[in-house]
Amino acid sequence: MGKRRRARELAMQALFFLDFSTSPPEEALDLFVKEHPPPQGAEDFFFALTRGVIAYRDDLDRTIARHSQHWKLSRMSAVDRNLLRVAVFEMTRGKDVPAKVAINEAVDIGKLYGTDDTGGFLNGILDSIRAELEDPAPKPEKQKPNGS
Repeated sequence: MGKRRRARELAMQALFFLDFSTSPPEEALDLFVKEHPPPQGAEDFFFALTRGVIAYRDDLDRTIARHSQHWKLSRMSAVDRNLLRVAVFEMTRGKDVPAKVAINEAVDIGKLYGTDDTGGFLNGILDSIRAELEDPAPKPEKQKPNGS
């Protein structure tokens, strides 16, 4: 397994831990890292992901909520929610990761840690976000026939 893949897995796990921690985020992250250090050579990537998600969480969550029809973030599994956050952070704020790579990584990690439905669930939301990022122009609403 590559170092960046392992850093993404650990980022998801750290963010999962932070979801349930009552400590301030940096304190909880320090505690997590003491028990689960990021892979040597990928520490910067791990911290960029985790601290980036922490810093932009509200924006990331709004983006995810806009694209997750019929699903509130609070009702998603912590694995799915945090994989979405990591992938959307990479897609919107990352400098060196193509959107399709971020999606593929999230789906693959989701298959390891989530349910049988996680891969398809993540792929659907993330692909919708990717499409919006590639073509941000608002789509005109379809007109309904007026019956005349």
